[in-house]
Amino acid sequence: MSTNTPRTYNCKDEELPVICRYSVLNLKRDLNGFTTYSPKLNGEFVTVYEAKIAEAEELVAPEAETVEMKKITNRIFSTMSDLMGHVNHLGGYIEMANGSINLSTADFGLSDLRRGISERDPEKVIDRLKDVNQKVVRYKAPLAEQGFTDALQEKMVNAYVSLNADRQTQYQTLSNRQALVQSNVGILNSLYGQLTVVLKTGKILFDRTDPLKVKEYTFTELKKRVRRVSKNNGKGNGEQPETPTA
Repeated sequence: MSTNTPRTYNCKDEELPVICRYSVLNLKRDLNGFTTYSPKLNGEFVTVYEAKIAEAEELVAPEAETVEMKKITNRIFSTMSDLMGHVNHLGGYIEMANGSINLSTADFGLSDLRRGISERDPEKVIDRLKDVNQKVVRYKAPLAEQGFTDALQEKMVNAYVSLNADRQTQYQTLSNRQALVQSNVGILNSLYGQLTVVLKTGKILFDRTDPLKVKEYTFTELKKRVRRVSKNNGKGNGEQPETPTA
């Protein structure tokens, strides 16, 4: 399939099957009305629709890959959490060496590094930690006089190496996944076609009788719901929004 196949849907690739999961819950609830409107919109239609959703889910977020990405993300957060203690120790040594180190803890880069850790921002932490580790090498002698050890330095270096490697793994995994999705956009376009049938029919059925249900069959409303749930769950760094279940 051509890698230039345009997308017919206006949302992120990983959002589409989640939106469809919400729509199929509504479809099952209102299936009698759908089937009365058109015999084509029956239980078999639902079965085929759910199969397409599952196929799309496996394409954009394979279960094994998603689990591995979550493990990496958790390891990144754990590394950053441990790093905060090391940074605080270093900060104490810098203040003790005030006479021989002409830099404040902020000038040393610790304020920005702490901020990156608190914000759980791996890119910022990796960037700032690299600079801090370089300054540690430069000022190793006066720091060592205050009690700074090779072991603490090694922990900070190892934290940088670990964070950088884990982030690169995430980037590579996401890049490979995006390339595979792009070459199989037709699967997602086909799923969106079925979603469109469900949404249009739902609006026809409830346009004059149930405004709340009309919203449940509106693409933009479902997309907002998916993004709201994703934001509230704190997703990111390679993680996918939770899939709604019946």
